[in-house]
Amino acid sequence: MAKHIPIYPHCEYLPTTSGLLKICANEQGISAITFVMQEDAPAIGNTVTKEAKQQLSEYFNQQRKAFDLPLAPVGTEFQQNVWQQLCAIPYGETCSYADIAKQLNNPNAVRAVGSANGKNPISIVVPCHRVIGANGTLTGYAGGLTRKAALLTLENPNFTVPTGKLTT
Repeated sequence: MAKHIPIYPHCEYLPTTSGLLKICANEQGISAITFVMQEDAPAIGNTVTKEAKQQLSEYFNQQRKAFDLPLAPVGTEFQQNVWQQLCAIPYGETCSYADIAKQLNNPNAVRAVGSANGKNPISIVVPCHRVIGANGTLTGYAGGLTRKAALLTLENPNFTVPTGKLTT
């Protein structure tokens, strides 16, 4: 079965210190923010993608700690609930998958939380990079663990990856 690849009517690109971001939106809001190797579609933005570019630029210049953008990610109800919890993790802080499962009043859903976290289509703005393993390991990140560590260090210069705690 072919994998469904969503089509977004509006996309723009933003070069950052962590790589090239592709910012996509529909008429309701931001649908996806992903790291890409190169521009793979014409940049046709709208007011939402332009505002996201501005806010993300401010974030990477350490002038913004919270985002104020309309979001329109596509996912199941459970995924949407997890993504809402991700948005509640304060800038410069981390939490574990177990912490999020507890916040959802479903402490046995740690693996499901991890799966939903991995399917987050809106990197950085929905800060899945702030979720780490219960033992302090940096676990999976679609943008790569080195990029995850860089984002955490950008937000908190005192953040350090414990020796041997960078896992895939």
